[in-house]
Amino acid sequence: MKGLFVDTAGWMACADAADPSHAQACAARDLWLEQQGRLVTTDYVADETLTLLRLRIGLKAAEAWWRQADGSLRLRWEWITPARAEKARAIFFRYQDKEFSLTDCTSFVVMRELKLREVLTTDRHFAQFGFAMKP
Repeated sequence: MKGLFVDTAGWMACADAADPSHAQACAARDLWLEQQGRLVTTDYVADETLTLLRLRIGLKAAEAWWRQADGSLRLRWEWITPARAEKARAIFFRYQDKEFSLTDCTSFVVMRELKLREVLTTDRHFAQFGFAMKP
């Protein structure tokens, strides 16, 4: 699978026209999809994204994002199982010099498991953990 992981910051950049990375994030996402790639995200990322969309641009925007994401055949959903959550907590507590969120850590676990190297995000934590950021 040619997968591009999408983090909350990536979803937000694409959804919010006021985001400084909006045009670049949309272009990176669209190019990936044009090249027959798939997007990958998690239920934890969706939780963060829905909450931020609601707070920043409104409930209607959050609902529109959800309808589009949930119905997309180009998006692969990964669920954070208890085993994945445990691995994420280990990363969370191990890197005391970093400010990784628990959701970041769950994303790292999924990306490692699926052997994904690239992520659509503006969150520098992914680069700190060794992943290639887009845009």
